[in-house]
Amino acid sequence: MRVAIAGAGNVGRSIAVELLENGHEVLLVDKEPHRIAVDELPRAEWLLADACEIASLDEAGLQRCNVVIAATGDDKANLVVSLLAKTEYGVPRVVSRVNHPKNEWLFNDAWGVDVAVSTPRLMSALVEEAVSVGDLVRVLRFSQGDANLVELTLPADAPLVGTGIGEVEWPEDTALVAVLRGGRVVVPTPEEPLEGGDELLFVAAPDREQQLEDLLNR
Repeated sequence: MRVAIAGAGNVGRSIAVELLENGHEVLLVDKEPHRIAVDELPRAEWLLADACEIASLDEAGLQRCNVVIAATGDDKANLVVSLLAKTEYGVPRVVSRVNHPKNEWLFNDAWGVDVAVSTPRLMSALVEEAVSVGDLVRVLRFSQGDANLVELTLPADAPLVGTGIGEVEWPEDTALVAVLRGGRVVVPTPEEPLEGGDELLFVAAPDREQQLEDLLNR
């Protein structure tokens, strides 16, 4: 898979390291010369250019990319990169970094964003997840599909404890995608019983979140 990353700061380079280790092709684009660190990541391609300019994206060959990640520290730049990647180059998957939570509402499919990642929201969600039992915590928002990745730790006294996953009448537009239990990942199967303390990860429509929380706590 070929991935272009706009922004070669700490965030962009960290993402690049992970992708390279997983065998993907990575192109890093940044307009600041001091961020072009070829010696640090020699396996990556580097381009000194402004990712908000069409000419730069033409040079980057964005039409050949499977994924574009807008990872700069400027929300305006990330929106522009996302919109150009989706509308001008037809990139199948566009992931964009949200630096300021007040701007999160802009990062949707109207701006070409498939997945918006808000670092402040993610950090607060991880804090909530660590201390909250029985409360639904929103971890990630999928813009294009109008869905969220949400987590809930099942209380030990929840009525659903001991019930097989396939026996639960889950709300429409929700899917249980993973169960974290005792430090391991359990793939949900119809026969697998729910246990107190299970961390349940769902992809759910926003308007189903309250219904899901009520179900797991009733």
